[in-house]
Amino acid sequence: MNKVFFLVFAFLLFACKSSKEKNSEVEKWKVQASQIEIIRDDFGVPHIYGKTDADAVFGLLYAQCEDDFNRVEQNYIWATGRLAEVEGEDAIYSDLRAKLFMTEEEAKANYEKSPEWLKKLCDAFADGINYYLYTHPEVKPQLLTRFEPWMSMYFSEGSIGGDIERISTRKIESFYESGMELPEMELLEIHKQEEMTEPQGSNGIAISGSLTESGNPMLLINPHTSFYFRGEVHVVSEEGLNAYGAVTWGQFFVYQGFNEKTGWMHTSTYTDVMDEFKETIVKNDGKLYYQYGEELRPVDSTSVTLKYTSDRGIKERTFPMYRTHHGPITHAVDGQWTASAMMWEPVKALEQSYIRTKQDGYDGFRKMMDIRTNSSNNTVYADAEGNIAYFHGNFIPKRDVSFDYSEPVDGSNPQTDWQGLHTVDENILVLNPENGWIQNCNSTPYTSAAEFSPKREAYPYYMSKDQENFRGIHAIELLTDRKGYTIDSLIQLAHDPYLPAFKALIPGLVKAYNSQDDKNPKLQEPIEILEEWDYKTSKESVAMTLAHYYGTAMGQRANYPQGLSDMERMIYFGEHTDEGLRIFEEVVDQLISDFGTWKMPWGEVNRYQRLNGDIVQVFNDSLPSVGVGFASGRWGALAAYGARYTTPDAKNIYGTRGNSFAAVVEFGDQVKAKTILAGGQSGDPASPHFDDQTERYINIDWKDAAYYREDVLKRATKTYRPGERR
Repeated sequence: MNKVFFLVFAFLLFACKSSKEKNSEVEKWKVQASQIEIIRDDFGVPHIYGKTDADAVFGLLYAQCEDDFNRVEQNYIWATGRLAEVEGEDAIYSDLRAKLFMTEEEAKANYEKSPEWLKKLCDAFADGINYYLYTHPEVKPQLLTRFEPWMSMYFSEGSIGGDIERISTRKIESFYESGMELPEMELLEIHKQEEMTEPQGSNGIAISGSLTESGNPMLLINPHTSFYFRGEVHVVSEEGLNAYGAVTWGQFFVYQGFNEKTGWMHTSTYTDVMDEFKETIVKNDGKLYYQYGEELRPVDSTSVTLKYTSDRGIKERTFPMYRTHHGPITHAVDGQWTASAMMWEPVKALEQSYIRTKQDGYDGFRKMMDIRTNSSNNTVYADAEGNIAYFHGNFIPKRDVSFDYSEPVDGSNPQTDWQGLHTVDENILVLNPENGWIQNCNSTPYTSAAEFSPKREAYPYYMSKDQENFRGIHAIELLTDRKGYTIDSLIQLAHDPYLPAFKALIPGLVKAYNSQDDKNPKLQEPIEILEEWDYKTSKESVAMTLAHYYGTAMGQRANYPQGLSDMERMIYFGEHTDEGLRIFEEVVDQLISDFGTWKMPWGEVNRYQRLNGDIVQVFNDSLPSVGVGFASGRWGALAAYGARYTTPDAKNIYGTRGNSFAAVVEFGDQVKAKTILAGGQSGDPASPHFDDQTERYINIDWKDAAYYREDVLKRATKTYRPGERR
């Protein structure tokens, strides 16, 4: 009886203690919420005002959850390595990849070693989400019912995915299932699929005041991401924070945006910042070692147990995990265990990502870049002092140039090790070029500022690929010998309809047809339409439809020499037309089969559809959609509109990525900006801001950004504090 009494007493004591702790936590949240004001403007953009930076972060995460908790949660399910608990065993190697680079224990350790100011922001990040869940009990998370401060360490560098997504889960699976490398044919097929995926990346353009109508510098912020990948936010504190721009769901810093004095735009970099080291493994007394010079070093061997959902509930699988000083073992090459090395300093990366948003001029921004953890991106920059700049990468390991780091190197040779990092001054940097403009469209930095661009011979070969693309070619043509820019004219430039890829691709097809004695009559009219085309996209253009399907089919079916870039392949196809007429006939037949005619205007085929808040949209031709005149970045469209082609119940093309968030900013006595989101701010179909920017997006009718408080108040539709129901 005494034992039973003791157990009941202990349970009641524990329950009482837990209740007190919960009440104390809730009271703490309420106190902090009372110091935060959220003002929603007429497009639903949240303007968050707090006394401290931590207050602003708390309010920012609360507002993000209001707009799309589903995406906030999904990003952390993926990043923390718990995707298989939601999606099943097929996702388990994505989870293993996450754990190979950082376990939960390591994330906690990184949080604990963070400076106090950063810890406060991490705490506020978790508190803002948890307070949202507390005040919205009707919201049922898929998995994460509580967020912790250490979770923010998983999204420290900026872009979701970033470098880690370049590590192949298929290679991890092959190695950790059997210790084997992928067969050569499968590797070739993976490479082929990668070549044919919709080009990813972004455009950044900075314009000097010498070329603008107002005399003020301007910045085009034009990331190309999957639609609804980032929300538009404005965060302000009494500690000097006043940043506006795009935040990836779940991050607590403005990733691409501006404050009153500076603006920053990130484009994906092709700087070589990741390497593979083939390790020589030795087993001795049951323990694993790897050769490093004349010594044998122990392999760091641990294990991890991962959960996954199945038809019979939650199951578990345990995997070994191996690491050397180069990084985790991720796959095998030539029969050798291979470690993948990349930037992985979560604390410093998170510091840099946040500090960047509070700089008030070039000197501070340049000093911030010395942290050198912005590994996956270039930065295009402009400020109110009149400076424009371009930083090509930010984290670049020094290497011995006698080795080819585009291939796996011998990890047993100490000479292949990274030799520290290049300084920012050693990196490719452009500052205030005489031509007055800078552009980067994921293209070579050696054409970023016309004749004032950096010179390739001045840098190590691994610093950048000298590789152009059609967007870069297009941008240079538009920017050369042009001045008198306004915000609106820069927006129009960013939507220029000309597509230089087809200037390279189509004339060869036309010539091949016209040179034939026995011309196929079925192709005569389609060829004539292409011959008369000005290579500009529009909703009305039939030529655009023919050209898109033809260019896509050539990339998928035509033969070409290995090693060509996407742009080089299209140029090659334009010059080598042996397969062109056959494939073009197949395209015409496909259009007739799908639509009953090949005479399909582009806007009838190329559609925008957002039916619900699902992260992966399922498209349906029978449901409402809107025609779009934009085109793929593959063809040189600056306003990229990329599609997914695997929807079984759809014949139309439906956009999935491109100008998800974009802005043009002008810096002067006061900052001015116009912005646009694909669709709208909210992921809730019941919200008026689910699709209130769709027509504006399609018609290039960008909205004014409300930056100063007096402008925010003029456009306010709702003012409240976290916890108050809207």
